[in-house]
Amino acid sequence: MTTLGIVSDTHGYFHPRLAEDLAGVNRILHAGDVGDPAILDGLEAVAPVTAVWGNVDDTSVRRRTPEHQRLRVEGLDVWMTHIAGRPGRWQQGMGEKLRANTPDLFVCGHSHILQVERVEALGNMLFVNPGAAGQQGLHQKKTCLRLTLEDGRATEATVIHLDADASPSSSPAAS
Repeated sequence: MTTLGIVSDTHGYFHPRLAEDLAGVNRILHAGDVGDPAILDGLEAVAPVTAVWGNVDDTSVRRRTPEHQRLRVEGLDVWMTHIAGRPGRWQQGMGEKLRANTPDLFVCGHSHILQVERVEALGNMLFVNPGAAGQQGLHQKKTCLRLTLEDGRATEATVIHLDADASPSSSPAAS
């Protein structure tokens, strides 16, 4: 079993609960708009980090991260980028790219809108946007995710509301 911490759109803000809420994950995925390389350093203190750059990231972040990441985790093919749109409303030719080379798990950010969805039209690909963990943007809640992977499948997604006093909410990732 592997647990991923998935975060995006920190915009240079390292939420005081981020390290605590992601403690124990095996790897952290940051889907861009990091804002400051110190964010990556802080996350690295929690778990190994795989990140991509976003539209607000300057050369200090872009030197450390690519625009797209493709990796295998627990047997899953994972593709991560910052700007991609969402199922049914892909941006920048992403629909064509995803149809040509569909991953098992697709992670993006940019919209600041939390979304976890299976995409039947793309072979039941799991689409994940963790929302935004930073202070800038129109989002009203700062969120990130924990995603549990077992036997080559995503089995549970846990939404973490960083400013909430309540415990995280979980749901099956296979629904």
